[in-house]
Parts: sequence; C-alpha cells; structure tokens
Amino acid sequence: MQSIAEKLAALGFPIGAPPAPGAIYKPVVVVGRIAYVSGAVPNDGERLVYRGKVPSEVGLEDAKKAAVLCAANNLRMVHHEVGPLEAVKRVIRVTGYVNSDPNFVEQHLVINGASELLLNVFGDEGVGARSALGMAQLPLGSAVETEMILELKE
Repeated sequence: MQSIAEKLAALGFPIGAPPAPGAIYKPVVVVGRIAYVSGAVPNDGERLVYRGKVPSEVGLEDAKKAAVLCAANNLRMVHHEVGPLEAVKRVIRVTGYVNSDPNFVEQHLVINGASELLLNVFGDEGVGARSALGMAQLPLGSAVETEMILELKE
C-alpha cells in the first residue's frame, strides 16, 4: 500500500522541507488531536509561483494549480511539525483565500484544486468543511492561500 508521502510524490509534490515562515507564527499548532495549520502560499521552495489577481493576472486554471500547491505546502508543514502524514485521521476544514478581481465570483472553483488534492491523498477523509473567499489582496501578492484544520489519530 502506498504511503501518503508516496501519493503526494506521485502527484508531483514530494515531501520536502516546507517553505520557511515569512512572519512570526508557528506553521502548525496541535491542541489535543486537532492540528491547526497556518496559511500557505504557492511557493515552490524557491519562489512564489503564482502572484496577482485572479482572473486578470492569473487565469482560473493557474489559480487552481496555485491552490493545489498551497495545499501540498500545508501538508509539508504538517509532515515537518507532526511527523508522517499517516498521523492525519481526517480533514476537518479547509479555508481558501483568492486574490480576486472585484467582479470575480468563482473562488470555489479555484479552491477545488486544494480539495481535489486532499481527496486524492486521503480519500473520503480528505473532504471536510470548506470556505472559499475572495480577498482584495494576499501576502506578497500571492494569488491564493490555504489553511487547514486536521484531526490527528490517537
């Protein structure tokens, strides 16, 4: 059976060091069996890959790819802070933020990228509650940011 890290690698997102925090915060805080995962932007380990307003500067499909990379970075943060991703029982909640043009109303389609990655990695337990929000701006001009709340196994 394939490990979660192997599944991620097969999807093009090998587990490695997560991008370094860009401010003063903890990437993951665990309270009991709940892991609160800080926001992640679409950084490939060297640079911010998707920057700008959706859809005028970053098209819908690229924004969806940005959401996938954000979710992969969230999982890298969990792996780095908690250990192997097999410790995750299920996704409780995903919140996605989209750096949106004023009239853009398809944030839910952008954040589907993150949800699809989690479904592919964790199966049905990767689908939790979710919000997809349009924002006037995101840190560093990022096109997308995601954060998660996860339940850990006992």
